[in-house]
Amino acid sequence: MIVPAEKELRAVLAKFTQASIEHEALPTARTGCALEDVTYKLCVMTGTRTSDEALLAADALLERYRAHREHGTHEHETLIM
Repeated sequence: MIVPAEKELRAVLAKFTQASIEHEALPTARTGCALEDVTYKLCVMTGTRTSDEALLAADALLERYRAHREHGTHEHETLIM
């Protein structure tokens, strides 16, 4: 599996958080669609099927990025599982 770049993963996580907040505050068709779209992107990036699984996988990936930085792996390198 090809792993997303850390910067891209963090950007999608930020969009997911924003869409979740907006939909929770004022649920509309627009906020629901926005949340569905970003949830789909996050699931595709993490190779999962639900938002809960995607968030757990994203946390694990972020931990791997941190560990690789500590061991000298450059941020721009692609991690392959």
